[in-house]
Amino acid sequence: MNTKIILYACFLLTIVWMGSARAPVKILMAGDSTMADKPLTISGKDTITNETFTEENRERGWGQLLPEFISSKATVVNYARNGRSTRTFIEEGLWSKLIENTSAGDFVVIQFGHNDGVITKKSYTNPVQFRLNFVAFVNEVQAKGAHPILCTPVARRKFNERGNLEATHGEFPDIIRAVARQENVPLIDMELLTSNWLQREGVEKSNDYFKKIPPGVSRIYPNGLDDNTHFNEKGARKVAALFIEEVKRQEINEFINLTH
Repeated sequence: MNTKIILYACFLLTIVWMGSARAPVKILMAGDSTMADKPLTISGKDTITNETFTEENRERGWGQLLPEFISSKATVVNYARNGRSTRTFIEEGLWSKLIENTSAGDFVVIQFGHNDGVITKKSYTNPVQFRLNFVAFVNEVQAKGAHPILCTPVARRKFNERGNLEATHGEFPDIIRAVARQENVPLIDMELLTSNWLQREGVEKSNDYFKKIPPGVSRIYPNGLDDNTHFNEKGARKVAALFIEEVKRQEINEFINLTH
């Protein structure tokens, strides 16, 4: 066989191999504690004996459970952190790190609003700046050739005396919805999805999905904990499933191809 033909065939095989050996698509996540990865254990110190101890951490973010629904074609990279707003996520350099790690064809899932909207927190972001931050997120992701997916903040478990779930995020979810329409990018309305889910579960049963600790069980929380914002593993898995179900319902095909 002609040497040139052999070399050309080897070149084509190399190109095919390089294509098949591409790194998995990344699903990068930007958000707050409701999305963030949490350590499986937490440590505390006994105030009397000064003994350091470790116990199970019952808190999970829904981004932490998302890999259960994602195939080997993709990898989840979770940049979400506790207490962050759009403003502090940017100021602390987390957004810059995410964008630096974003490649063409990747997906960036963005969910904020829990900490932006609380005026008494140092993470507070005024509504005008919140909108500008979301527009900037979309533009910077698209400039990398990647795909932004915007999410409204997940609902808090706050029922009124009539057993109806109350909205707690003010105007911030509507700002995200408006940015998604303006920029013509996908929106997963996590506030709506999780509100409907919690309302269906009801006042009592919805407790099963949150970080609830009875008194006398935890040394870190000896008086117990009644957390209506942060999910336990069961809750985080359910919220991740709601996200995936809505991606499929909207037929975001490039993302669907990355799921089981």
